[in-house]
Amino acid sequence: MKQTTIKQRVELSSYCWIITLLTAAFICGIFICCLKIADNDIAVWLWGVAVAVLFLSALCYMPLSISLDNESLNINRSLKIKSIPLTEIANVKLCAPTMGAKRICGSGGWFGWYGWFSEKNLGKYFAYYGKVSDCFLVTLKNGKKYMLGCKDAPEMVNAINEKINQ
Repeated sequence: MKQTTIKQRVELSSYCWIITLLTAAFICGIFICCLKIADNDIAVWLWGVAVAVLFLSALCYMPLSISLDNESLNINRSLKIKSIPLTEIANVKLCAPTMGAKRICGSGGWFGWYGWFSEKNLGKYFAYYGKVSDCFLVTLKNGKKYMLGCKDAPEMVNAINEKINQ
């Protein structure tokens, strides 16, 4: 049976909150304006579907918490949990992303940071975090990398290292 050893919330930075609120208000405002001055109902409803897909995709990837059990490291998202088996983890270390990170495909602050990013010294990684200061890097045995973040990252890193070194 999977018993959660540790669970930490992902906290969004002030920047994330501002970007999320401004973007959501802007998108919803445009949709409401389109509804009021609509000459083309099909275009308005297509815009509405696009907005719904945009919000659902953000909610699907937005990290809420990081948890650790006896078998896996879990990224708890709104609609789905991403699990990384502990047997696949090669290395875990505290590591904040730099300002030089290039977003390949993902969000750079809207409901957090998630998606593919690349940096010169780290290479390509998939990110799930809310604050740059709360990050740690998980490297898998197959070379894949995940930049994760949670409220007490040092405690999480220590707990993961204890589990993978047993």
